[in-house]
Amino acid sequence: MSEIRDVAMTSKAWPFEEARRILKRYETAPPEKGYVLFSTGYGPSGLPHIGTFGEVLRTTMVRRAFEQLSDIPTKLICFSDDLDGMRKVPGNVPQQEMLAAHMHKPLTDVPDPFGEFESFGHHNNAMLRRFLDTFGFEYEFISAREFYRSGQFDAVLCRAAERYDDVMKVMLKSLREERQQTYSIFLPIHPETGRVLYVPMKHVDAVEHTVTFDDEHGREWTLPVTGGNVKLQWKPDFGARWAALGVDFEMYGKEHATNTAIYDRICEILGGRKPEHFSYELFLDENGQKISKSSGNGISIDEWLSYASTESLSYFMYLKPKTAKRMYFDVIPKAVDEYHQQLRAFEAQDIVQRLNNPVWHIHSGDVPTSNLLVPFSMLLNLASVSAAEDKSQLWGFIQRYAPETSAETHPDMDAAAGFAVRYYNDFVKPKKVYRLPTDLEHAALADLRDQLAAYDGPVEDEALQSLVYACGRDRFEPLRAWFTALYEVLLGASQGPRFGGFIALYGVQETVALIDKALAGELVSDG
Repeated sequence: MSEIRDVAMTSKAWPFEEARRILKRYETAPPEKGYVLFSTGYGPSGLPHIGTFGEVLRTTMVRRAFEQLSDIPTKLICFSDDLDGMRKVPGNVPQQEMLAAHMHKPLTDVPDPFGEFESFGHHNNAMLRRFLDTFGFEYEFISAREFYRSGQFDAVLCRAAERYDDVMKVMLKSLREERQQTYSIFLPIHPETGRVLYVPMKHVDAVEHTVTFDDEHGREWTLPVTGGNVKLQWKPDFGARWAALGVDFEMYGKEHATNTAIYDRICEILGGRKPEHFSYELFLDENGQKISKSSGNGISIDEWLSYASTESLSYFMYLKPKTAKRMYFDVIPKAVDEYHQQLRAFEAQDIVQRLNNPVWHIHSGDVPTSNLLVPFSMLLNLASVSAAEDKSQLWGFIQRYAPETSAETHPDMDAAAGFAVRYYNDFVKPKKVYRLPTDLEHAALADLRDQLAAYDGPVEDEALQSLVYACGRDRFEPLRAWFTALYEVLLGASQGPRFGGFIALYGVQETVALIDKALAGELVSDG
């Protein structure tokens, strides 16, 4: 442990860099609350999505990194803003008219359109918890409804009434003049209608801790700020939550970054210490647009997991969190293969390299061995040339290449074969376009065909790659054009695998037959 701790203190892996910032908070004394608190927030207006997974996963990576640096206990909370008023009816749920009748009520006071839970907010909270539990995250769930109504938030809410002018000064600077006229950090919940009201305050009593306001019909009300009678606007709520819970670390998307100074200052005004924070870049769809759960662009977590393992998604999430990344189906094969490359590299690495390896952070140091004997990209090419409809077709090639393997001994390999067939049929097959070879390519392919037909050497990647290389070396400049021709003429794709490895796996005589079909123009007519 001491060796890992020493190395972690200088590791350039971003979770360790974040963990060291948190550790500095307690250089002189441990936290009074007895633990370091990591926090993630969730708006339960819809179902959890891939961004939710990324946020909790990355926060967990920082938490695990911190636990290598310090013996201070840690906690991760997932805070659901379920006291928010429902501002619009989600388009993907039943009973739209019923929901419309409950507009602006807190989500936990809106009936569940699915009829399964106490409220719509409870339903979405349950979905969130099931989602997090499925991936094995360790967390404590906190509902804003309970937090406000149970009294846990009362001390900070009273302080917000006492320091109302100071908090309002921070907020008013960030608002347009028109909005300033009606803005209040407090949103009362109407005692009769139960709706969250966006109305100006006539009076905030710093002694009695009450607010006085007129409702939308001009009736005056006075309510205590405690006990769930009012909630805070979302920006003040951020800072107040940090103060009330003693949050030490929270990460959020780039869209919050401009508000960080507001959150921090409000946290301090309300008696808290601003946390360390981490602003990550957003995910983009295939067209470079921000992925949005409301518009449904990009890729969902269920879609990713239809074509690859959770670990490959975790690997993608680990990489360069401060860089905007396209997240579409075409990134999946690369993520799968790079994840397994890192697993294989890990075995031979020293402690410094291991702590910089993404798989250490994905698996919290307990890194498994890769048994993916055939890269995912190669499985896709096998699926392509064999027009595979079922993973059993790929197992015929895999077992000839590695006779000792089976679905039972190599479950990761079996799962990857199934994923590859599905991915091929959904994404590769519809876009496959073969072309005829040029005269130069025809001559090189005929040479390769003849050499393979006469080949009696070892059926191994390197030996076959040398043969392929030799057929193109004196004909193509740059040599890359030869491999591009192989992919486009034989596989109907613009890029492909290391070709010697492909031949070893697909079979020497099978490759001869494939070249014969290509030279006869049959692949073009079939495609």
